[in-house]
Amino acid sequence: MFYGLSKFIKNLLPKRLFYRALLIVAVPVIVLQLVVTVVFFDSLWIKTNKGMTRALVNEISTFVKVYDQEKFNKNDLTNLFSSYLDLNIELIQNEKIQNEYSERWFSPIDRSLRRELKDKFGFGRFWFNTTNYKELIDIRIQYENGYFKFLIHKDRVTSSTARIFALWITVPAIIMVIISLIFLKNQTRPITNLARAAEKFGKGEEIEEFKPSGASEIRQAGYEFDKMRKRIIRHLNQRSEMLSGISHDLRTPLTRMKLQLAFIKDNELSKKLSEDINEMEKMLNEYLQFTSSSYQEKDEIFDLSELIDDIIQKYNNENISKNLIPRVYLNGRKNLIKRCINNLIDNSIKYAKKIKIELSKKENGLFFKIDDDGPGIPKSEYDNVFKPFYKIDKSRADAKASVGLGLSIASDIIRSHGGNIKLEKSKMNGLSVKIFLPV
Repeated sequence: MFYGLSKFIKNLLPKRLFYRALLIVAVPVIVLQLVVTVVFFDSLWIKTNKGMTRALVNEISTFVKVYDQEKFNKNDLTNLFSSYLDLNIELIQNEKIQNEYSERWFSPIDRSLRRELKDKFGFGRFWFNTTNYKELIDIRIQYENGYFKFLIHKDRVTSSTARIFALWITVPAIIMVIISLIFLKNQTRPITNLARAAEKFGKGEEIEEFKPSGASEIRQAGYEFDKMRKRIIRHLNQRSEMLSGISHDLRTPLTRMKLQLAFIKDNELSKKLSEDINEMEKMLNEYLQFTSSSYQEKDEIFDLSELIDDIIQKYNNENISKNLIPRVYLNGRKNLIKRCINNLIDNSIKYAKKIKIELSKKENGLFFKIDDDGPGIPKSEYDNVFKPFYKIDKSRADAKASVGLGLSIASDIIRSHGGNIKLEKSKMNGLSVKIFLPV
């Protein structure tokens, strides 16, 4: 139960650090403002409003009682109350008070007036309205066969400090939130820059310059990331230089062996040795391709449909069918994508007769698929074939000269573009290679 509730709350919370930090800052401020406002209205404003309303109703009650006494002049009494108590009084004779009125239940003024008037004059002997006039309250009290009409300014029953208090509550809160927004933006910007740099480095893109900034903890994380990045780059360069050097050094004796084959008179022996040398050259070419520096290639926007179509046409193979949607643009490294597609098609041509290539686009990215009718790969080997230099001892690896780098290179290229590649059993009973690339 608590796990489900916790998961529900987590789903409601914002995912980005900036908005979470803003929530941490803003919620206490808003709660504090609400508590202060409730306390103010309950303890001060409502009680003040109630006292002012009671005083007004007592003045009206006093006027009505004194008006009944014969020893006072009616007009002088009305003028006296109007002048000193700011009551606009009018006696309406031979008319009855309206029995129905629309009281606003949410208005403290209406509730206080109704309660005090009912205590003083009884139910059905009064009527009031607080909306007919913008600045006045219309109160009517039954008197003999008519009623008194009192027009009273709203300031007599409300305190002007409420608006000032609301202003003092709202303006500082808005200023605090704005200051928090600026502060949080400056604090989260270094984290965002660090995340972007890590994402670019993870995709194999070149990071021109990264300067850690922000709080000491964030700067420390940035410096450690920069050190790690430089160590990884140095390690990759050393590995590439080592493999490239070995491959180049081996080309020299292979070239001498080729020249010496020309002097061998035994044609059958010469042919066998030539095949072995060609196989070794092919392996060296794959090593060089694996250590190629084209990973430093810059991103560019290109038409992926046109690129795939050009690659298929160069094969000039009637057994390759295609279903490509036109004008699909991708921001990436064109030569690397071309190498990836070539490796996958070459792999299918080696082991299959029929090949089907599809390219589709959805809202979240591009989907590229190659199906063939070859012998396929055991499901238990799907993950292993993406490892460098890994070869299967059966099925696709039988009697085929392969170093085991084709799928590994293709996987590295796709993952460096933020996508993923997976293998499945094809509907053509062979292997299906599915690639996803974000747009």
